[in-house]
Amino acid sequence: MQEMKLGIVGCGIISEAYLLGAARSRIVAVKSVTDINPDAAKARAEAFGVAAVGFEEMLADREIDIVVNLTVPQAHAEISHRALAAGKHVYSEKPFAVTYAEAREMVQAATARGLRIGSAPDTFLGAGHQTVRTLVDEGRIGKVVAGAVTFATPGMEMWHTNPFFFFQRGGGPVLDIGCYPITQLVNCLGPVESVVAHASKGRETRVVTTEPHNGREIRVEVPTTVNGALAFRNGANIAFTASWDVWKHTRQPIELYGTEGSILNPDPNFFGGTVKVSAKSGDWQEVSISGRPFGAPNRELRNGNRVADYRMAGVFDMAAAIRAGRPHRASGEMALHVLEIMEGLERASAEDRRIPIESTCERPAPVLPGDGEEVFL
Repeated sequence: MQEMKLGIVGCGIISEAYLLGAARSRIVAVKSVTDINPDAAKARAEAFGVAAVGFEEMLADREIDIVVNLTVPQAHAEISHRALAAGKHVYSEKPFAVTYAEAREMVQAATARGLRIGSAPDTFLGAGHQTVRTLVDEGRIGKVVAGAVTFATPGMEMWHTNPFFFFQRGGGPVLDIGCYPITQLVNCLGPVESVVAHASKGRETRVVTTEPHNGREIRVEVPTTVNGALAFRNGANIAFTASWDVWKHTRQPIELYGTEGSILNPDPNFFGGTVKVSAKSGDWQEVSISGRPFGAPNRELRNGNRVADYRMAGVFDMAAAIRAGRPHRASGEMALHVLEIMEGLERASAEDRRIPIESTCERPAPVLPGDGEEVFL
């Protein structure tokens, strides 16, 4: 198939992963990049052999099929609306808007123009999470009745070079990292019916410990610990914790408990990892994820661990789906549903009540075994 041309808006830390992914693709090719900081765009352009242009020039380029929006969350809605108005399909980093209302308008605008909108996270397309999806679909642990999610770290100021926006409106651990496990849960279990939660703020201020802002103070505007529960329409009841107030813990990222056993789901911030399943109270047994795409480790973290990081897979799938006329998996509808769930968790705490979830979505089609992006063709 002919490559679909991409324009990338936003040349911060995450853009490197997207550009590396695109460089290995025959489904898509990056034509140009842009950033509010021209020097950042120029540096990425030179490193990856693409053009650095202004945003208006990118939107006017008829060769650009998809705009990939990697700006800060607070700018996602404006940038994506402008790209849709220019007739471009849009794929956005998460969350694709900072409020459910903004996101719903965006999905409606894309639908009205006959355009696609997609959103990260696309990690659920990875081998580890698709293996769990298969185990659930095959009834390996019977009916899923309960589970637990834990994403808890000391905070973004410990490692990010520009962590300020994480603690402003549109930030916080639920909107930043909660989308990873919630998206995987929707992939495996379907839509959520209602949520309850309690949120708190560990500290009013934080201090950046990384360059170039080392020593600067951050005023925290959002909750930094959220404990809640998600009631799924299929009857599953999943406990949920997202926090930037935890130095250390031993809890698994995602655990699913069924009538016939349990599953340990690997870290949904990445694509691979170790999957384990138990038959009732039996010992944990590791389940192979080989033979599935996006599972082999390809990136080394700061702590020396190697992980599978194939960000851009969602764009591959969306581009192939546009050509084939089929639904894409990391869809605007699913991202909209996940965003309402996340917003509902904070509302549940603020309003001290159960929050019904109005939106819904279809579970995305499973990713079949195969090799790399070829599974999408």
